[in-house]
Amino acid sequence: MPSLLRHRLACALLCGIAVAGVLTWAAAPSVVFKMPPLPPPAPVIEADPVAPSVPIREAAEADSPALAPTPVTSWLDAQIALARAGFSSGPIDGVGGPQSAAALRAYQESHDLPPTGALDAATRTRLALTSAPLTQLVLSPEDLTRLQPLAPTWLGKSQQTALDYETALELVAERTHASPNLIRRLNPDVHWAEPAAGTPLVVPAIPRLPRTKKAARIIVQLAAHTLEVFDADGGIIAHFPVSIASRVEKRPVGELHVTIVARDPDYTFNPEVFPESEEARSLGRKLMLPPGPNNPVGLAWVGLDLPGYGIHGTPKPEQVGRTQSHGCFRLANWDALTLLDLVWTGLPVVVEP
Repeated sequence: MPSLLRHRLACALLCGIAVAGVLTWAAAPSVVFKMPPLPPPAPVIEADPVAPSVPIREAAEADSPALAPTPVTSWLDAQIALARAGFSSGPIDGVGGPQSAAALRAYQESHDLPPTGALDAATRTRLALTSAPLTQLVLSPEDLTRLQPLAPTWLGKSQQTALDYETALELVAERTHASPNLIRRLNPDVHWAEPAAGTPLVVPAIPRLPRTKKAARIIVQLAAHTLEVFDADGGIIAHFPVSIASRVEKRPVGELHVTIVARDPDYTFNPEVFPESEEARSLGRKLMLPPGPNNPVGLAWVGLDLPGYGIHGTPKPEQVGRTQSHGCFRLANWDALTLLDLVWTGLPVVVEP
């Protein structure tokens, strides 16, 4: 195991959309944070030289050494294993909570286990790791040069070239589906205010796997703040926490359908949707905001046949399922991108109370 890894482990909205480019139509008890057993040596992941817009490439299966199936031993292990299987608990933080328990219950249901939301012995064994839970990423010069401040006003945002990441910590956390606090804990010696290019970082190993199944329907449960994707046999193939409208009258109940799917959307700021904003009241006109992870709808848009409504990403993944929107269904950016692989034009979306 690299000495660095060993040391760090020890220390341890109603939305308006205009899309740029081509459109594709188409209680469990809280568990104290505990680091997992030291994983086998993991290779360093270098930046991808052919894709400078996303220099840190997402982990692939080959990036983490294969293991004999190993039962999970902590909530950190469990959250990583769940994320690999398509059952998101929100940002990975190593702490059991309501979103982790909900993801675990969905996994248990899909694997014919009692849906307790608890890490019992049978679940630990079934939810096994087949590769090391942690790996390394290296910050590249391209990672650092793409960072840019986010304007505090809607007008300022509309004048930016992109709504990209503001900090290296934000970039790394989102790329690895993790809480910024977890990334800090795993890398206590990194100076995050001015990280240097070439800095190796210990991160959760979450490969972006191809999805072989397509969705047959989506069910959004408003009371549970969950969005689940089902295949044609009725099995759950993905589970995500979701934010819903703050006002009850803005929460549609019944069957909707997907009308459009787009990656890296622009965002049309409509001041009429934000009467609480003094800037919106004074602007008196719409604005076009460029794409990027800090775009109000994040990195993905799945439009629905109810005007103004959709399922989309968000620049604040840590708030998903905990805060409310103007009407749309918000997912973490990484979950919204996973959803894009599963959906198709005409897909039923059933919204339940």
